[in-house]
Amino acid sequence: MKKNGWILMLFLILGLLAGALLSRSLEPVAGLSFLTDSIDSTWSPAFDLYVLRLDLTIRLNVSLLSIIGAAAALWLYRKI
Repeated sequence: MKKNGWILMLFLILGLLAGALLSRSLEPVAGLSFLTDSIDSTWSPAFDLYVLRLDLTIRLNVSLLSIIGAAAALWLYRKI
């Protein structure tokens, strides 16, 4: 398999997604709250040119399990 940046980005996104889904499913377990607590970050650039108006909102919600999922995806990418 040829390694390139797009494959690495795909692996990282899938790892973050898998960690987020695992975090969401383990949320009711009180003993694992340190893994499932997330940090919410929002960035909203906007500009208005009277004719054209652009509003964009990017929201990042990261938990420790998401970071562990991304690290596992990076490890798996390096093994391939």
